[in-house]
Amino acid sequence: MNAKANNTIDKARKLQRKLYLSAKTNKRRKFHALYDKVYREDILMKAWKQVKANKGIGGIDEIYIDDVVEYGESKLLKEIQQELKENHHNPKPVKRVYIPKKDGKKRPLGIPIIKDRIVQTATKIIIEPIFEADFKEYSYGFRPKRNQHQALEIIRKKCNNSGWWVLDADIKGYFDNINHDKLMILVEQRISDRRILKLIRKWLKIGVVERDRYEESEIGSPQGASISPLLSNIYLNYFDTVWDRYYKHLGTLVKFADDFIIISRTKKEIYHAYNAVKKIFERLELELNLEKTRFVNMWDGKEGFDFLGFHHRRSQIESRKGQRYNTTIQIPCKKAMDNMKKKVKEVLGNRANLKKEMYELVKIINRKIVGLRNYYKLKYPNKQLSKIDWYIIQRFTIWYNSKKQNRPRHRWIKEVVNKLKEMGLKKLAY
Repeated sequence: MNAKANNTIDKARKLQRKLYLSAKTNKRRKFHALYDKVYREDILMKAWKQVKANKGIGGIDEIYIDDVVEYGESKLLKEIQQELKENHHNPKPVKRVYIPKKDGKKRPLGIPIIKDRIVQTATKIIIEPIFEADFKEYSYGFRPKRNQHQALEIIRKKCNNSGWWVLDADIKGYFDNINHDKLMILVEQRISDRRILKLIRKWLKIGVVERDRYEESEIGSPQGASISPLLSNIYLNYFDTVWDRYYKHLGTLVKFADDFIIISRTKKEIYHAYNAVKKIFERLELELNLEKTRFVNMWDGKEGFDFLGFHHRRSQIESRKGQRYNTTIQIPCKKAMDNMKKKVKEVLGNRANLKKEMYELVKIINRKIVGLRNYYKLKYPNKQLSKIDWYIIQRFTIWYNSKKQNRPRHRWIKEVVNKLKEMGLKKLAY
């Protein structure tokens, strides 16, 4: 990275740090002079780098990242800067696409055009530090310096420290049911810059296009927009704040985006917690999905719950000295195991990859293994990860025999294992 790029990042970080400290120092301060910072050259450049790194498809204008590079990155950023300066920026409706979920259903996404993604990201860079100063410790999703592993560690500790009851909750259609007026009231508690507020309202109301059909947006915030995770965190921070003020004695709230659990000591506390959640959600015009929300008794290890890709359950473990003790184990859940297999099969079950050499596929699979291992390699999942390692060998064997036109498909497995060792195939379990 060249010196100019480093200087751009440093300037942006200094501004973010200044905004964060100002908001943290004065909890009632409203920020009014922010809009001109959104179109600063360094902020727009940083926003573009983030949009470019995230890749993604084009919006309704069918302009992709490569098209912007060809057109001229600096040229586009100057055009955006001019539009914002003159208050002529008018976002386009988002493109509705669907991506498969782990349960077989499809999740709707709203994809803005690249120009709008840049402006949203630039705005997020400016206003996020202000709201970060207010966000509570319970929230771990889509926040700087916070991640799933931190949430998992809190769950493990709380369940081991007399956390016998868990409310495993699910919000019914969260992103589709965010009330725009109530969200804007929460945004306006910190932002008084009218032009920033106008931009956010436009993004909420802009509507979606699906199969050349336009639909207005009266409610909800489309997943897929750069600003959407921040807006969703602002909306649910009301939940965190009320919980912190009135109900935290009932249990520990752990939240990642719109997924959350509450860990309590007693059955009585967890039922009170459930009623408290329903009460808070009434104010937010949200509902719990009763089919997916349940109470889990962690006491005897007969029940467990899935959260953040892991199954959490109390189990008896034997120490190296042969002593047995009860603890909360966190292992990849069934959906996570199926998803890992799917990622492997997408590569090794693809007939187009029969043309490739084994060492090429080992490189591809190794990248996937490193990513999966970084997330799923906690203290106890070795047994489950070993199963995925064996599955990878099986899929390589099937691929090998298909390439050589051998029958049966699982023949020569020892030969394949030796070849994979020579080529440096990595392992999930170790």
